[in-house]
Amino acid sequence: MPFPEDEQIEPAPGAFAWWRRLPLYVRILAAVALGVVTGLLLGDGAASLAIPAKLVLRVLGALAPPLILFAIVQAVINAPVSGRQSLRLTTLLAVNTIVAIVIGLAVANVLRPGEWVRMTPPVTNAKAAASAADPLTQFLDSVPRSIAGPFTDDGKVIGVILLAIAFGLSLRKLRNYPIQTVEDLVHVGLSSLVTILEAVVEVVPLAVFGVVASIVGAKGLSDFLALGGFVGAVIAALLLQGVYYLVRVRLGSWVRPAALLRGVRDALTMAFSTASSTATMPVTYRCLRDNVGLREQSASLGALVGANFNNDGTALYEAMSALFVAQMLGMHLTFSQQLMVVLTSIVASVGAAGIPEAGLVTMTLVFKSVGLPTEYIALLLTVDWFLDRCRTAINVMGDVTVSSLLDGKTPEKPVSPTLQNV
Repeated sequence: MPFPEDEQIEPAPGAFAWWRRLPLYVRILAAVALGVVTGLLLGDGAASLAIPAKLVLRVLGALAPPLILFAIVQAVINAPVSGRQSLRLTTLLAVNTIVAIVIGLAVANVLRPGEWVRMTPPVTNAKAAASAADPLTQFLDSVPRSIAGPFTDDGKVIGVILLAIAFGLSLRKLRNYPIQTVEDLVHVGLSSLVTILEAVVEVVPLAVFGVVASIVGAKGLSDFLALGGFVGAVIAALLLQGVYYLVRVRLGSWVRPAALLRGVRDALTMAFSTASSTATMPVTYRCLRDNVGLREQSASLGALVGANFNNDGTALYEAMSALFVAQMLGMHLTFSQQLMVVLTSIVASVGAAGIPEAGLVTMTLVFKSVGLPTEYIALLLTVDWFLDRCRTAINVMGDVTVSSLLDGKTPEKPVSPTLQNV
């Protein structure tokens, strides 16, 4: 049953309405610039400013398990595939994701950007200012580490109150939504969690400001060299994944790589500009049908169905992030631990296409799987806005590749000379 449009709540006008109208990446860039200035002015006194980042990561860690649960359930329920085509689609998606993670781990192990500059994360500096920020610290300790946390024997009643307020506000726009099927119930659950997540994302620029200010205040600008190396390593790995896609298309499809890139450039551009593979799905489908000439079933399975499961760029990024932080801390991840990173990244990436800032949400699960402290994710907030766009473009390129492979080696119609070029 198609879902009716949810009631939209317009943001209340106010002094900061202009700020909220700015794209998130613009707000993050402004927060980085302001954080640098504040860190230089306050020095070590900026350590306590990292507390908002701890709060954001605490909430993300609590939201991640139920978000992934509902996202996967909804994706599986709505997937209109069965039989051999379903098996083939699943196999292609799994292979592409595994290759992406292996490429990411290989690049991170070879370049080892985490060892270029040893950093002391700003969140650890906040401990030195705990006495000065005692009320904030006490409030942070009251924020649940998981959705079920406040209901355990040692749970705190303030955690129950915070959960009640969060879900009450998020369910206001769904209060008249009719629940007649299990699918409706899953939709309500996922929508309420996504609404809470969207509110958390609004605070990300504040967290970035605190992280940058505390880093610069404690150690100057030198620590950003390691982040620069990490960005370079991730981009190199994403480019290798792109090359892998084109080779697969050349060997397993009638479509030629150069013609494919020309045909879907609008989709790739939109993916990079919006950082949303979900928003790009209609454009991807249209490009595959009108510009490339794929069959309707192949285009829809890869661009519309596969997009809900295929997040190769996100999985690659999460695996590299875990290894980067481990290297930065001087920790050695064994083969079995890196295998756990692979498995967790695969599971966490499934169904994450419709989750805002999915990389940050699912990364908490990946870090916890190998015992990495999730507060170190705060260091990646300063560059995540850019890498999110890069990995989203690779996610869409993965959808395009799957569609081309599903179309086989024989085109539906005679191929134009443009599409025959290599």
